[in-house]
Amino acid sequence: MGNSGGSLTTRSAAGLRGLMESAGFTEVEDGEPPAEGWQVADFAEYGRRSVADLVRETGAPAILVSFLDSDVAFVEAVTPEGGTWEAVLNRDMADDYGIPLDRFPVEAAAREALAWASAAGLTPDEELLHQALTGAAAFAEELSSLLFVALGLSGRS
Repeated sequence: MGNSGGSLTTRSAAGLRGLMESAGFTEVEDGEPPAEGWQVADFAEYGRRSVADLVRETGAPAILVSFLDSDVAFVEAVTPEGGTWEAVLNRDMADDYGIPLDRFPVEAAAREALAWASAAGLTPDEELLHQALTGAAAFAEELSSLLFVALGLSGRS
């Protein structure tokens, strides 16, 4: 069985682990920072509104990636100014699971992801972003790593 948890990455200087636990995330563990000034925490489960609540509380951009048995990754990103975007990675596998892909349009996700990265002070790579959003891989974690590189969080390669 693959990964069914996820990770939350944020630019917040606040103690991420404690904030996540109080926001409803379970089994929170510190992860390796993807870039200077960013924090990562891995988790087992989270509440649906936890990312937006955390961003409101910290005033810092955040991106959450959760996995469905390492086959599919769901991405949700939020900025303090209210910018949000969602995506599903490993779309062919997501389709096999019956996940409605029309809820995750690639072009809208790409446009909003570029805006999110810029608002977060990152330098995104549009071509890599498109590859991450449309690519296929044996494990969704591979596409998640590519996504982080594409967003400018290059330490996640």
